[in-house]
Amino acid sequence: MLIKAKTLEGFKLDSLDGEIGKVKEFYFDDRHWTIRYLVAETGTWLADRQVLISPYALSSVDKEAKNIAVDLTKKQIEDSPPLDSHKPVSHQYEQAFYGHYGYPTYWGGPFAWGYYPYPMRDREQWKVPAQDKKGWDPHLRSTYGVSGHHIQTLDGELGHVEDFIIDDETWAIRYLIVDTHNWWPGKKILVSPQWIERVSWGERKVFVNLNRETIKESPEYTEESLLTRDYEIGLHRHYHRKGYWVDELAAV
Repeated sequence: MLIKAKTLEGFKLDSLDGEIGKVKEFYFDDRHWTIRYLVAETGTWLADRQVLISPYALSSVDKEAKNIAVDLTKKQIEDSPPLDSHKPVSHQYEQAFYGHYGYPTYWGGPFAWGYYPYPMRDREQWKVPAQDKKGWDPHLRSTYGVSGHHIQTLDGELGHVEDFIIDDETWAIRYLIVDTHNWWPGKKILVSPQWIERVSWGERKVFVNLNRETIKESPEYTEESLLTRDYEIGLHRHYHRKGYWVDELAAV
């Protein structure tokens, strides 16, 4: 299911032994554009630190009930490595975090989830130990922090990042929702991370190898749009790009 990051904000988080809080925001890596952690707003429980939940522990998302099931106990979360709320997520912290839960690391293999295209939740299917050799250094960004970054096309600025569309099976960011109201009032469009040439985090700019006229003529995204596969096929066909689902099916 494809769902907006801002829609997920505020969803209740239910652990194996009770509610632990609500969704606050997400951290994603800037290589695969995949959600690595959900940040929980815990209220008075563990209020002195950030509480991070890996997609490995997210067993289901119920959009109607506005609920996410977390396959962890409160004790497991409480005993996880502490991360101060004012500090970024370091690679050293991630190694301790993954070691605590025994998850296979995502930075040690060729796919978005290391040696898997999806976050494999069946431990019996894990073929690579959690202590696998580090393959690359991830740099994590928050969805909240990247919102507002400007989109730079081949022939000028286009708009800004308003939100993200997340796949709740792979936890990949499938699209950035771009507000183009300064150029085309009322129109929003989708940009796939696969079409991003580079990002200047210091300038808060996302560079895409597309021109404004091509983007202007792309299928419009509205709040009422149904992100069906037919819509996605039409969107990718407009840009003459291969759909992300082609490579993922080949990797399974």
